[in-house]
Amino acid sequence: MLDLRFVRENPELVKQNIRNKFQDEKLPLVDEVCELAKEASATQTEADGIRARRNTVSKQIGALMGQGKKDEAMALKEQLAADAARLPELEAKETELQERIKKIMMTIPNIIDPSVPIGKDDSENVEVERFGEPVVPDFEIPYHTDIMERFDGIDLESAGRVAGNGFYYLMGDIARLHSAVISYARDFMIDRGFTYCVPPFMIRSNVVTGVMSFAEMDAMMYKIEGEDLYLIGTSEHSMIGKFIDQILPEETLPRTLTSYSPCFRKEKGAHGIEERGVYRIHQFEKQEMIVVCKPEDSPMWFNKLWQNTVDLFRSMDIPVRTLECCSGDLADLKVKSVDVEAWSPRQKKYFEVGSCSNLSDAQARRLKIRVQGKDGNKYFAHTLNNTCVAPPRMLIAFLENNLQADGTVRIPEVLRPYMGGKDKLVPKH
Repeated sequence: MLDLRFVRENPELVKQNIRNKFQDEKLPLVDEVCELAKEASATQTEADGIRARRNTVSKQIGALMGQGKKDEAMALKEQLAADAARLPELEAKETELQERIKKIMMTIPNIIDPSVPIGKDDSENVEVERFGEPVVPDFEIPYHTDIMERFDGIDLESAGRVAGNGFYYLMGDIARLHSAVISYARDFMIDRGFTYCVPPFMIRSNVVTGVMSFAEMDAMMYKIEGEDLYLIGTSEHSMIGKFIDQILPEETLPRTLTSYSPCFRKEKGAHGIEERGVYRIHQFEKQEMIVVCKPEDSPMWFNKLWQNTVDLFRSMDIPVRTLECCSGDLADLKVKSVDVEAWSPRQKKYFEVGSCSNLSDAQARRLKIRVQGKDGNKYFAHTLNNTCVAPPRMLIAFLENNLQADGTVRIPEVLRPYMGGKDKLVPKH
């Protein structure tokens, strides 16, 4: 969320940012919120005047009565009565205006970084760099669920009976591989200096609206009926929420956390043939990373975060690339985002396995996460997040890139301690 003063002082810049994000329907909101802010300021000034006048006039009435000036005292009493009737009206109007302002400010997008390419949607994202050589083997690579079934590693049919479409049972070696990747990612991030965290898997509505846009919330979140609780779509939400309404001493920054959690998502809309199986699902597990830092440090941390994901995947011999997300593909709170995509030998193309985002002070402003500097001044922190690894989707890239001609799956050296020392998986069929 932007600073209201910034919007009022830079309306044309804010409008151009909206155009760059191809959200022209929001352009009238800038003028509307500026007018509402002007009206709110006038209302507050009048209300403050009444409050200031109240004590002064009361003293004047007492003095006039002591001097025998009854008529003048009565006139002031009438003024006090009129003020007393007017003040609740003004306070109600103040509350209403502030709510309308907040609602609009929550929908005006954050100012994107100047380096972000301008484009309408993800088809205009820009490749930045490739890591590792993408290889297409000289044998056929089956669809990922077919590979898993060779190991008796997946049961979608039973999951459909139990929970419906978008759920799965992982079994045996494939389930163990899933857990091994999560455990390895946890230790990988701890070795990079991040504090390990297992957060709440449900959050209140004030945290939800603090960490994401209304459109994202509607598309993603499952609400617990009858309670002010939502299932998390990613642990980033509850980890950033950990700092809600806090003032952090500057010397304690940065706060770097890595977390494990299950994630729950509605995943609305039609999905293509490549999004069957465990690619797009309602429940999955993830290792995430977040940073809360000083504003001047957020570009540096942004680069460190996506590099962590690249390094993790490369340590498992999976080729990846980074994509700079264009303006139209950025969620409203983000100023800059890079997707990490893994190579699919079967599809002969890359697909998304993680996303790294810098949200500047947008989440911190909504959640009131402030920093107190050594000079005593307070300012809003910057927040960043990044996917470390999210199996089972990551398993698609793992299985395809480590499948051998004889049907076995090679286990990279870094994962072997988490797989009981195994160097390969042998299919049962």
